[in-house]
Amino acid sequence: MEQFNYYIHVLKNYATFNGRARRSEYWYFILFNTLISVGLNVIGGIISFGLIGTIYSLAVLIPSIAVGVRRMHDVGKSGWFLLIPIYNLILALTDGEKGENQYGADPKG
Repeated sequence: MEQFNYYIHVLKNYATFNGRARRSEYWYFILFNTLISVGLNVIGGIISFGLIGTIYSLAVLIPSIAVGVRRMHDVGKSGWFLLIPIYNLILALTDGEKGENQYGADPKG
């Protein structure tokens, strides 16, 4: 499943804040991260160990921030734009800049 490779790619680039991330990389990571988190919380509720979801969330905190920063770079913005509510969502939905920008080569090629 090619989409799951985006999730794995983000985890492999655990703390890489340089470069750019395509929309698909960012949103598939968010999708799989949410599904895994919800699944672990349900399992944690069933086995009476609610901390399992929290442990997972802490484990993927840095990769989540890193892919968000790289997504902001793809649209030509600083990673600090990730801290601006609503506007960061608009930027995450926006198509990346074509060609190379100050943050690196176009991930679409």
